[in-house]
Amino acid sequence: MTHVTPHRARPLRRLAAFLAVLLIGGLPLSDDAVAQGARVNRVAAVVNGDVVTLAEVESRRRLLALSAGMTGDVGGRANDQILRLLIDERLRTQEVARRRIPVTDQDIANAVGDIESRNNLPPGGLRANLQRAGIDPRVLYDQIRAQVGWNRLLRTQLGAQANIGDAEVNELLAAARARQGQPEFLVSEIFLPVNTPGQDGEVRRFTDEIISRLRQGAPFPMVATQFSQAQTALLGGDLGWIDAARLDPEVAAIVRQMPEGAISSPIRVAGGFVIVTLRQKRIAGRDMATMLTMRQAFLPFEGALNPAAPTAQQIRQVERAQQISESGRGCDAVEAAARGGPRPADPGQIRLETVNPPELRDLLTNLPIGRPSQPIITPDGVMIMAVCARETRNIAEVTPEQARERLLRERVELISRQVLRDLQRRAQIEIRGGDAPAAGQAPPRRG
Repeated sequence: MTHVTPHRARPLRRLAAFLAVLLIGGLPLSDDAVAQGARVNRVAAVVNGDVVTLAEVESRRRLLALSAGMTGDVGGRANDQILRLLIDERLRTQEVARRRIPVTDQDIANAVGDIESRNNLPPGGLRANLQRAGIDPRVLYDQIRAQVGWNRLLRTQLGAQANIGDAEVNELLAAARARQGQPEFLVSEIFLPVNTPGQDGEVRRFTDEIISRLRQGAPFPMVATQFSQAQTALLGGDLGWIDAARLDPEVAAIVRQMPEGAISSPIRVAGGFVIVTLRQKRIAGRDMATMLTMRQAFLPFEGALNPAAPTAQQIRQVERAQQISESGRGCDAVEAAARGGPRPADPGQIRLETVNPPELRDLLTNLPIGRPSQPIITPDGVMIMAVCARETRNIAEVTPEQARERLLRERVELISRQVLRDLQRRAQIEIRGGDAPAAGQAPPRRG
């Protein structure tokens, strides 16, 4: 984890955001999972009188397998580590409730929508994938509720410190200008704490398991949301663009050597292990880009397309798309056509230079502003796109708003560790079997 949590850079969408639906397949229960069905209601731990069941541990374990889109579960050796994460989560939830910090259903819906966007899932896709895997969506929703509430609690704890002064903002902006010409990195992180020295090997094995799943295709943002204990978890682990000097020294040494797209091996830092992925590199202060604001409408096919023998439904969808293309006026028409569809009308800002294949990049380069494209036919549906705005700007410049948010998140991260340590010291925790922290023990944290 870093000493700061920089402004979150909105992830750039790949071609998949336009032409394919990310479908995490349903996971059949393993024989082991079936055998465990009779004991899922057993108590795994009691945290200040609140019960954590074995069912919660196993559901969280299966979420990791679901993220990887693979059959089977994470090995049983992960249970102890997941239980520790759930205990800390329960402590946070209890404190949020005690302080009456409100978290609404709309807050949860907004966070779920953000997770779906980061993972190129259509609206409702996350819930559908969980249900197909036999996982109650409340498992993830409760985790999100705890994360949202905890972040709000910390900001209230800051009090007057939550107000970032202009002098501090100007100092950070001056430091950013001084770094121009030096490399900086777009990094995401997952932090797994080591509660006691004796748990080092166990947490290392769990970290290795997560890295294995990530390298086999598990989406980093979703795994970070589920398992990272850093404050960046709700952002999918996103640290944004950062100077390596602001990372832990052990992490910085690795990041400087990593190729783009790589996932690190476990990095031991004070308090636990870190996994990082390097998404991009650039030179600080200089990154000219053409940014597109777009709207898209996707009309799905019922079944895969056979170009030699399309079905009546597929023909109707292509004809409808052609009508939108010919008669639609402006981005509003494309957005209206997307309502009720499986993909969001607004894919977020797109960096033109990163769009692939080149044919699609050329189409977006030359498409007149506000004019819908010709239908783009794919095996599972037909797409119409419209470019609403096209702007070339230096996206490496740090704005005052980004500087203010970066400083605030740094303070939130620091107070998070302090408050959680206090909760752990005061807690009454009873473990019902397995190797885990003793009741009331305060595990060491980074920093």
